[in-house]
Amino acid sequence: MPHNIEQIRNIGIIAHIDAGKTTVTERMLFLSGFKHRVGMVDKGTTTTDDDPEEEERGITIYSACVMFDWAGVHINLLDTPGHVDFTAEVERSLRVLDGAVVVFSAREGVEAQSETVWRQADKYHVPRIAFINKLDREGADFDRVIEQIQQRFSGVGRFETKAYPVRITIPVGQGPSHVDNPFRGVIDLIEMEFLTFEDEGKTINRHSIPADYVEEADYWRSQLISDLSNFSDELMELAIEEQPVSAELIHKVLREATLSHMVQPVLCGSALHGIGVQLVLDAVARYLPSPLDRPPVRGINLYKKNAEEIRNPDPKEPFCALVFKILPAKTGDLYWIRVYSGTLAANTRVLCPAKDKKENIAQLWQIHASKKERDGQVDKVTTGEIVCAIGPRYAVTGDTLCDAKAPIQLESITFPETVIEMAIEPESTADRQKLADTLEMLKRQDPTFKASESVDTGQTLIAGMGELHLEVIKNRLLRDFNLNVKVHQPRVSYRETVAGVSDVIGECHRVVGGQQLFAKVRLKIEPDETCEAGIRVLNLIPPEKFIPEICDTIVEELTARGQGGGLIGCFPLAKIRISILDIETEEQGSNAMAFSIAASDGFEKGLNEAGPVLLEPVMRLAITSPTEYHGDLANDLSRRRAIIVSTDSLADMTIIEAHAPLAELFGYANAIRSLSQGRAACSIEPLEYQPAPELVLARFGV
Repeated sequence: MPHNIEQIRNIGIIAHIDAGKTTVTERMLFLSGFKHRVGMVDKGTTTTDDDPEEEERGITIYSACVMFDWAGVHINLLDTPGHVDFTAEVERSLRVLDGAVVVFSAREGVEAQSETVWRQADKYHVPRIAFINKLDREGADFDRVIEQIQQRFSGVGRFETKAYPVRITIPVGQGPSHVDNPFRGVIDLIEMEFLTFEDEGKTINRHSIPADYVEEADYWRSQLISDLSNFSDELMELAIEEQPVSAELIHKVLREATLSHMVQPVLCGSALHGIGVQLVLDAVARYLPSPLDRPPVRGINLYKKNAEEIRNPDPKEPFCALVFKILPAKTGDLYWIRVYSGTLAANTRVLCPAKDKKENIAQLWQIHASKKERDGQVDKVTTGEIVCAIGPRYAVTGDTLCDAKAPIQLESITFPETVIEMAIEPESTADRQKLADTLEMLKRQDPTFKASESVDTGQTLIAGMGELHLEVIKNRLLRDFNLNVKVHQPRVSYRETVAGVSDVIGECHRVVGGQQLFAKVRLKIEPDETCEAGIRVLNLIPPEKFIPEICDTIVEELTARGQGGGLIGCFPLAKIRISILDIETEEQGSNAMAFSIAASDGFEKGLNEAGPVLLEPVMRLAITSPTEYHGDLANDLSRRRAIIVSTDSLADMTIIEAHAPLAELFGYANAIRSLSQGRAACSIEPLEYQPAPELVLARFGV
């Protein structure tokens, strides 16, 4: 470190929960020689799941970074969570990565969070390869998973890029050892060899293709050539003339097509038994981009009227990097940064444009899992590296660090809104300040965690992405910070909108300080389904002197409504469009104060006239259960006001997709285990806000 930029691969492992991400990561560390023993998720001995909560639950909660070398390239790998409550960890990781390995379970196929992480990869234009894992499991079906990838990731308008999976390996056998044709290896369609694996995946034995698989291998080899001929004239000519196509040419075309998001190479295997993971590492080195293969980053110069700035991935360019994760520590917060250009040395000062502050970079460390790597302190890092910096004080997640002589602010990271909150209080008054300080520290670490004080009750409210998210936060307070706290029943984060359209005139006829004030503002307030996040304010009249004051007042009113309560309850307003249609002034008495008062009056009148509507968060459920429990689960969903969208059969399993209000899902994880004797699994992710029925309104006295 620093490394040759062309030989760097910044990749992430992304997937639905239990698809095998962490097991894939462990196997990669073992095969690369980074570890001498493969850690097991079930035993809590993996490198990347090093938090006590992760070890206890057997799931990934926090993204973790490991570094190792393979086939002449240096790989910075981020292992990410698969549970929707921790999707922010995937979001911030993909923001700074150059490529990704998407893992699918050969048994469960494309699941709810699989679609979420695929969309996130599309959002950041991240090239990817796919690994279909767990082919040694009962019910594994390689071809079905490929079909699901093609179908679910190719909906018009749902994804920026169409999925185009191309097989470069296919399995020989599927399922565990007791079935008629168990999984025992893979066929490499590029070299046309049958590969088996020994010594936990370290040794590859190469054989001729079994006679009963020759026809299938020939078909998929020809299909691979046909698919790739769309991206290479040279390869197309060879295919038309029925000439041999070299492995080198196939690798070259596959790399070019993968980098341009035209194809996603698909490999298969079993990470638990080390089958096929070496080929995934080879594919990472061959097909996924180095920092040089990615387009230059763009940003703005806040000191030059937001002029656009560009930074190429070049050590000679001015330094710029993005802070994508902060881990609080007693010895100084650990800032994880991705360097996009230039070189950064320890004991130097850089600029944080968003805060207009100079930051001190006291130390630079390589990252091992979620900690500084022992003996991993370095003097400098260069373009393309991911590193831990100690010293900054003002920057937060998503902020840019750059050379003060060449300021640039890169696009930040956006995170989903919280959907659930609960009240929390310390057992003793003495712990109150310690709790406040601890919550502030946790907010720095987790951008989707919110903590605030209720203006109505004075209670401290914490908000997160789901029950599991808040439960993990509570356990950290108890275990890591020795805080005795009490938590109350989780509360749903409702929103308010308007039922109809109102056209009102806000007025100001007041005497203030001996001066007669006059102003009139005509506003139109109406629902706006396209504005999910909040309110859209439009000015439909020619520029006027007092328009900024009117807009500022509306924004202030919205802020006050979100904190102090709307027409129904203490809920933020959303999905509303406010249009400024007209204003009326007089030569005397029409000033900024008058129009601020008039805008506030019009806003209040408009909300009341349009009528309030309470919006409740609706979640998307993906339930996988043995078929025998389908009836009980469906009945329970009906009781929870859920709508079953689809039901698919898979061998002896049933997959249910349903939409249900969050308010009805508290404790659902325990309920589904009880209904299925612990054999069903469920993932829940936010879907949308919908109008709440009368039975919910009745709770608020409406």
